[in-house]
Amino acid sequence: MLWLKTLIIVVQVLSALTIIGLVLLQHGKGADMGAAFGSGNSGSLFGASGSANFLSRTTGILAAVFFVCTLALTYVGAYHPSASAGVLGGAAPATVPAASGAAAAAPASPVGASGTHQDVPN
Repeated sequence: MLWLKTLIIVVQVLSALTIIGLVLLQHGKGADMGAAFGSGNSGSLFGASGSANFLSRTTGILAAVFFVCTLALTYVGAYHPSASAGVLGGAAPATVPAASGAAAAAPASPVGASGTHQDVPN
């Protein structure tokens, strides 16, 4: 399970770094002076071409990969394997047999080991 956790962390870090690089490479909407007058729509997600460009799509895909990796790390991190004691791990502990009914039901008497009566405080 440790190798899976390591693999997910590596994929998550690589996707995060790639997202950062792609976002920095993209051209912002408000960067041009013409964007203030309405000509900035051609660079938007659904601009003049009708579909997103390569950088926008790749950023979206990598964001989904990052999100899935985060959920997978949460699931893997919550997994706690049961402790194993080896071959004898499944053996049940030996139980002490119960005392006979007569001995268990009789109350303890204040008679000592020598047979004499001992004083019991009230």
